[in-house]
This record gives sequence, structure tokens and C-alpha cells, in this order.
Amino acid sequence: MSIVVFDIGGSAVKYGLWENENLSNKASFTTPKSWNDMKEEMLGVYHSFSENYSIDGVAISAPGAVDAIEGTISGISAVPYLHYFPIKKEWEDLFGVPVSMENDANCAALAELWLGAAKDIQHALFIVIGSGIGGSVIIDRKLFKGKDLFGGEFGYMLLDGKHTLSEMGSPVHTAERYSKELGLDVVVDGKFLFQEADRGEPIAMKYVDGLIDALALGIYNLSVSFNPDMVVIGGGLSTRKDLIQRLNERAAFYLERQKAEDLKLVIEVCKFNNDANLIGAVAHFEQTVDYKKIG
Repeated sequence: MSIVVFDIGGSAVKYGLWENENLSNKASFTTPKSWNDMKEEMLGVYHSFSENYSIDGVAISAPGAVDAIEGTISGISAVPYLHYFPIKKEWEDLFGVPVSMENDANCAALAELWLGAAKDIQHALFIVIGSGIGGSVIIDRKLFKGKDLFGGEFGYMLLDGKHTLSEMGSPVHTAERYSKELGLDVVVDGKFLFQEADRGEPIAMKYVDGLIDALALGIYNLSVSFNPDMVVIGGGLSTRKDLIQRLNERAAFYLERQKAEDLKLVIEVCKFNNDANLIGAVAHFEQTVDYKKIG
């Protein structure tokens, strides 16, 4: 089976070819400014693969509240022109093969559930740390999306009655606050913020500590609500060697303070990192599309 896979992000669209249980030919293009330009770029990628391979379908990881059954995307995202029209049908008409689509954070979860950190886990929470905080809920090895597709939208969680987990736990938003406090002319990114903290710059250390605390508090709240077998952390921040230890230590503080030590928290880093959305899109395709019948 050969599947062309896309992962649509706010700044770039990653793609690759899934064949013989392997993801290859990975590349990306800058996220287009319009839907017509997006279709043109995606079709060009599809044709570049179909010249050399017999393509069985297209699997797509997309931002927003993806209704995989209705074939629409609602909510808000960094790519607003994807929303509120029968987008799956347009993709199927464009490519001429079966198309599956799922939310990007859900795809990351499906990848880890299928072949990654949670492959032997029944109940799990996935937290994806990026420009905001995304996530997924897995119950009995299946996605729980909720009636309004808000299952796993952990970034909306209020931590202090005013600020959300996305605002307090995202490196992007944290770096913005750091830049503002220092009066910098240019807003720095999360990588710079952590580099400054690593070298001992006091204000950067304060903001990084606050970010870790926010994430740990979010994990605490989610853990006492769902009591999962495992919490899996993804996104760019998950590559830091000290992240899991710091999250464990801070989450343990909240569990002890609230006398909830009997909850045995397991936090793991994801396996697939930047490939998770692509691999998870394939998992969703294989679970939902009877491509042999359709083809």
C-alpha cells in the first residue's frame, strides 16, 4: 500500500510517502496563503509521487476541529481558509483517490498508540507543546473526541481563572512575555529563551520555571480527572533531555500538596517527534478507509 501523507501547519506543510510500513521522501513547502494555492501545491506533490508509485490514498493531518466523518473542519487554526466547507470532498475530487483526515494532535496520538511510546497502553493522554498546547484523549485505545470535538483541547484549560494552559505553557507565549519584560525590540523565540535559562540568566530562568510549573499543573489536573496509564509529551520541547524529570518533580509536588500521592503518574516523551503527525495520519487512514473496496 502506498499513501501520500500531508501534515498541514501554520508555517509549513510537511509531506511524505508511506510504503512497506515506512515513511520516506519527506519534504515540505511553505503553507500557501489561499485554498487554491494549497490545492495546487498538494496536487503537485501528489503527481510527483504518482509518476513512480501506484497511490492507494491520501492521508492528511490538519489543524482545527476536524470532523473526519462529515469531512469538514471547524473551530479556529493558523490556516483559516481550511474551515467550514466540505474540504474532504474537494480533496477526494482533487486527487481521485480515497482521502482521510484527522486533527494534527490526534494524529500524533495515533502514531504513538500504533507504533510508539503508547503501543502497549490502554488509556493515555497526549500533550503536544507548540505555539499553543494541543492534545488527545485515548480511552480503550480509541480517540475520545467529545460531542463537539473538544476532547483533548487541553490548551483551553484555565490555570488561574484568567490565563490558559496554552498561554502559560507554550514556549512561544512565554518567550513573548520574556521579551516584553526585558523591553527587547525583537520578540525572541522559545529556543532562545531556554538557551538563556540554561546559561543561568535569572529572568529567563524565572520564565522557564513558570512554563514548567504551568505544564505540570495542567498534567496534575488532567491526571486526577482521567487517571491515565500514561501521559505522553510531544512537540518541539519534548526533545529536551531534562523536560520529563522536571515535569515529574513539579507534578509530584502538586500531587503531594493535594494528598493525591496514590495516583502513580507516568510521563513519557513521544517516540516520533516531527514525524508523528504524518505517521498518525497513516494510522487513521488504515483504521477508517476501506481503500481496496473504494479503489
